[in-house]
Amino acid sequence: MTTTEATEPAGTEAVVTDHDRGIHGYHHQKDEHLKRLRRIEGQIRGLQRMVDEDVYCIDILTQVSASTKALQSFALQLLEEHLRHCVADAAVKGGAEIDAKVEEATKAIARLLRT
Repeated sequence: MTTTEATEPAGTEAVVTDHDRGIHGYHHQKDEHLKRLRRIEGQIRGLQRMVDEDVYCIDILTQVSASTKALQSFALQLLEEHLRHCVADAAVKGGAEIDAKVEEATKAIARLLRT
């Protein structure tokens, strides 16, 4: 996940992480995530079709609930990957960066809880 490269003059070394290289926590499961999002997109299209076909309200609400749960599950997986990758990379670097990443994750959790 992290490597140390000589980027500073005269023998000082800086920690360069995957995050510095633009590699995000979900990178290794990107195809799986895209597949999952396409499935959720299909659920949403199904909702549109149900409304268009005048399906019973409770049946539509059941599908809304399933779609919502699928998105929440995806969000939790992405949050876990963020904590394992981005926050962990910041912890390796230390300093104010870890505080910023923890605050960022905390705000993301708060947004998820409001939904």
